[in-house]
Amino acid sequence: MSRLFASVRARATLAATLVVAVALVAAGTAVLLSLRSNLLGEAGTQAERSARDVATALAVGTRYTELNLDDDDRPVQVVDEEGTLVAASEDLERITGTGVDAVTPRPSASPNDDDDGDDDDSGESLEAGEIGEPATVGDGTATVDGDTEDYRFVTVPVETRRGDRLTVYAGAPLSAEHGAVNTALTVMLIGFPLLLAVVAWVTWLVTRRALRPVEGIRREMAAITASEDLARRVPVPGTHDEVARLASTTNETLAALESSVERQRRFVADASHELRSPIASLRTQLEVAAAHPELLDLDGAVEDTVRLQRLAADLLLLARLDAGERPADARVDLAALAREAAEGRAGVGVRGDAAVHVAGSRGQLGRVLANLLDNAQRHARSTVEVSVRRDGEAAVVAVADDGEGVPAADRERIFERFVRLDAARSRDDGGAGLGLAIARDVAVRHGGTLTVHDAPAGGALFELRLPGA
Repeated sequence: MSRLFASVRARATLAATLVVAVALVAAGTAVLLSLRSNLLGEAGTQAERSARDVATALAVGTRYTELNLDDDDRPVQVVDEEGTLVAASEDLERITGTGVDAVTPRPSASPNDDDDGDDDDSGESLEAGEIGEPATVGDGTATVDGDTEDYRFVTVPVETRRGDRLTVYAGAPLSAEHGAVNTALTVMLIGFPLLLAVVAWVTWLVTRRALRPVEGIRREMAAITASEDLARRVPVPGTHDEVARLASTTNETLAALESSVERQRRFVADASHELRSPIASLRTQLEVAAAHPELLDLDGAVEDTVRLQRLAADLLLLARLDAGERPADARVDLAALAREAAEGRAGVGVRGDAAVHVAGSRGQLGRVLANLLDNAQRHARSTVEVSVRRDGEAAVVAVADDGEGVPAADRERIFERFVRLDAARSRDDGGAGLGLAIARDVAVRHGGTLTVHDAPAGGALFELRLPGA
């Protein structure tokens, strides 16, 4: 059992750790993707700003040979309509990702000059340039002054005052993005295992604490099993949770088991006591007959044998009822069964409906009626009245006598096994005290009830109520 609890704790710890791990991985992935997206967007904005600055300078008339492209962090390329590199950042040694691999500008002989080849200071009026919409080229690499890094490149088209169409490529370094993502990933790789270890440890402790009362219940149940002392009870924790309800239910089960075992012991003791008398009497008579055949009381021997046979039959029926034997599902006419049970009995009258049907065992229901009539005749002064009727969906059989009746305090006790209210009554006259117990058990097995009330004539009225067929 300890291994079971350890396994439960291990499974709970593993499950909690796996759930937290999945949640952390999902959250960490989302954070990294969001961080990378934001940093890439920031790099694109910086590259766009650099490209616009160069494009603005070209649009207002600055010659591409005069552009100030000495920013080491921003590799820039200026390409003409034919794809020729006409300007580039200083110290640019290699570049990929822009579509133009050249790093050495090849400007025309008279770049951006007037027709006379002089500098653009003649004061001639020129049309204003126009800058196009920027577009992200993608990611690439560039080597500037011996340092190679990753960049995000943006392109901006521009129309100069002279009508030349140029394209500006500018890049922003991704070192900040790589650094931030790598730092966040490192923190997660270090922090997540530590956090999972803390979660596993806390779950292990909490689970052990939660299962500690269960271990107490297990130990007490093992002790009860070893000692066979059903009077002991398992400890009930004051947590008012499922474990406390389990302990309470276990105690209720132990109480029911103790009561059942006690009833069984009492039943066995009473049955042994009841069997001892006819067996002893029968043995005595047989021993006397063996020594003195002329003294044999044959009628007494037969009577004791019949009593013994009836008692054995009663005990067998009770054992079958206790074992949960289901009654047959035959259709039985209670009115006819009552008339059959009353036939040949002096002072017993039957009245009621012509036919009242129920579903059940004809033999067991006949035994109930016979036991009720035996009890009524035993206590009646002169007459016993049996009535059979329908009461809504139920069938009711009432057996009334004109005897002394049953005191209110004893109206449930008389249905217990081996109970006789008249302690002075002989067993020959009163039986073993099993008739009413059998009658009620059979009634309950058939889904009905058997109760006792005051009869109109002053005696006892036993009412058998069964579901109608």
